[in-house]
Amino acid sequence: MDRTNEAHEAEPGVRHTVADGVATVVISHPARRNAMTAAMWRELPGLLDGLGRDPAVRVLVLTGDGGTFCAGADITSLSAAATEESPQELAVRAEEALAAFPKPSLAAVRGYCVGGGCQLAAACDLRFAEEGASFGITPAKLGIVYPASSTRRLVSLVGPATAKYLLFSGELVGTERALRTGLVDEVLPAGELGKRVAEFTRVLAARSQLTQAAAKEFAAGRTDRAPHWAEQARGSGDTEEGIAAFLERRAPRFTWSV
Repeated sequence: MDRTNEAHEAEPGVRHTVADGVATVVISHPARRNAMTAAMWRELPGLLDGLGRDPAVRVLVLTGDGGTFCAGADITSLSAAATEESPQELAVRAEEALAAFPKPSLAAVRGYCVGGGCQLAAACDLRFAEEGASFGITPAKLGIVYPASSTRRLVSLVGPATAKYLLFSGELVGTERALRTGLVDEVLPAGELGKRVAEFTRVLAARSQLTQAAAKEFAAGRTDRAPHWAEQARGSGDTEEGIAAFLERRAPRFTWSV
């Protein structure tokens, strides 16, 4: 079943659909290359919380409307909102909500993935990009101190040398360098990104959520949670089902869910 929210597509916003276990969240502000307004930053954490709790959702895809992922923050909108909340606070709250999403997340990137857009992509578990996409983190062009938590996440993803290159210069890099440095996981020819994302998310949706959830926490350094996940594994039935499916040469039917 396909469920689509009814936000007016011509207005800036964060749209979403849920189909076949995959929630697709679309950053939509075409007039400004999908730059995030203050309202969009505020909207994202609540949306992600709801999707994370939805048993029909097994995988999250984050992408942009049309041919651009996200060109960063809508500076005009954020300037107007600065008296209420710091623009950085809005962005970090959304980024942290995305990083904490309890199921696998994948950024599908076309065109510009810059500033706050790159911040969001880095918070996803995986990033697939179309050839010709451009990545950049641009606070040095604006005299902004990039958040400490965002800097640490970037360093863990691409290493300190590449993180410094991106942060010191604010220069954009293409998909070849992004792939080489670990900023993206796969690069697809023009026109093939959607097909590959659909194919790979079907794979993710068919795998054990127990394995994925535990691996996600361990990869984030939560090794203290090992006893919890050992207990979950004992009562889940996923291991028995996985072994039985392997021996019977059939697809497994895992039942444990976040």
